[in-house]
Amino acid sequence: LVGKIAAKVKTASTREIPYQKWILRHLPSQKELEKQRREKFDFQPKISIVIPLYKTPEKYLRQLVDTVKAQTYPNWELCIANGSPDDTEMTAILKEYASADRRICVRDLRENLGIAGNTNAALTMASGEFVGLLDHDDLLAPNALYEIVKKLNEDRELDAVYTDEDKVTTDLSEHFQPHLKPDFNLDLLRSNNYICHFFVVRKTIVDKVGGFRQEFDGAQDHDFIFRCVEEASGRVGHVPEIVYHWRTHKASTADNPASKMYAFDAGKRAIEAHLKRVGVEGEVSHTPDLGFSA
Repeated sequence: LVGKIAAKVKTASTREIPYQKWILRHLPSQKELEKQRREKFDFQPKISIVIPLYKTPEKYLRQLVDTVKAQTYPNWELCIANGSPDDTEMTAILKEYASADRRICVRDLRENLGIAGNTNAALTMASGEFVGLLDHDDLLAPNALYEIVKKLNEDRELDAVYTDEDKVTTDLSEHFQPHLKPDFNLDLLRSNNYICHFFVVRKTIVDKVGGFRQEFDGAQDHDFIFRCVEEASGRVGHVPEIVYHWRTHKASTADNPASKMYAFDAGKRAIEAHLKRVGVEGEVSHTPDLGFSA
């Protein structure tokens, strides 16, 4: 379910609590985070987090990378494709991070290849058993990778895992619109990209489906997720924890859906392409609620 900005959560006593207060109370404590850092899983896969960068403000870039470095699960690598070759400040920041942590890999592209092209450039750097997708101005909770790997240890047959998420204001002062997702539901995915963030998938599947496709820019993640779950054949896990924070901007689909109508048209085509691949006849159309198709 997606809450409104003033989302409220009912407690057992029927008392309503604003979501901002609820999420702050339910974040893992420092004691819990330290416990997670000490835990040794039987299965400890490397997770490659891929990020396509393009004209990312320094503040957002540092906050993003710092949330990855703060992960309690240590076996990760950060694969960054920089699509802003003329931004000397961004290049210097990335060089600073890469020189300080060997797990951070940066590739400076000659030109901006678009979100699909930049993401694919980052994917070529990934050496992990699993790949996670992170937008260039969003944030991960410190226990995000821990929760993913915990789920993978509970079921070693899983090929993909996704988590719950919420939105956060640009200045990070308020969390809102929690998206508490159901377990894997293909019919729902055919109506709305409810999986979205945080999505982690086995690298062999990424290699097989071929990464992102530029013709679906705006809904490239919906198209990519479809192709991945088709290969996963239902082996998709859900972590019911809010560990991904989607930063909003007035011009972004997170805050003003109508600002990017092309993205919803691309989403419609992604659903149509999926139905054609799996041999299901159907007609896809927009609904009054942008982002949902029928």
